[in-house]
Amino acid sequence: MRAEPTCPRCAGPVQAPGLWSSDWTCGVHGAVLPRQPSKRPGPDGLAAVLRDARVPVWTPWPLPLGWLVTGFATVGDDRSGARATAVAVSGPGLLGGPADMLLIAEQPGIGLGAHYAGLDGADPGEMFDGSPPHVKLDVSGPAATCGHSVPMWAVDGRSDRAVYVGEAMGDWLWTVLWPADAGLLMLERQNLLDLREPGMELDLPYGAYSPRLDD
Repeated sequence: MRAEPTCPRCAGPVQAPGLWSSDWTCGVHGAVLPRQPSKRPGPDGLAAVLRDARVPVWTPWPLPLGWLVTGFATVGDDRSGARATAVAVSGPGLLGGPADMLLIAEQPGIGLGAHYAGLDGADPGEMFDGSPPHVKLDVSGPAATCGHSVPMWAVDGRSDRAVYVGEAMGDWLWTVLWPADAGLLMLERQNLLDLREPGMELDLPYGAYSPRLDD
């Protein structure tokens, strides 16, 4: 786990605000919001994410059979709040062996999802051209009555992972899965819950910390 904030777009070091600038600064990408050190799976880590989140905190629910929540990440600081969140879940792949999934919600321009996807830019790019979506997810937001379907498109990122992206509740929604064949899980239509939903008391099962958060 990283001990210091990093750039959400490249995971490189960032310079904290100082006398001459109020921005966090990456030597490659300029002014950014800081990616905070990842949080261990457990109630305390989740509580810290929920306290600061300004975007959804998505998790599949129910989780796929045998899967566990394996960590959290955020982008933002005390002034901005968390403008991007990532929830890691891990379990058995459909074709055998272990698999991992990150669910990222972020405001446009943050770049966390694109980084995990292996893309150079901060956002998905020119892919929403009217073509049919590859999969759909069912999502529930802060109000229990606002469940709806979110179209998701496959993204060509790195060959060792499967990536899908769409838009939910005004923010980007990314799913990044390792290994690439774990993307088959998306064909089994998943239901996502926003853990910010008032009164939610899910008994989330937690597992060992996922190093995918530190990619």
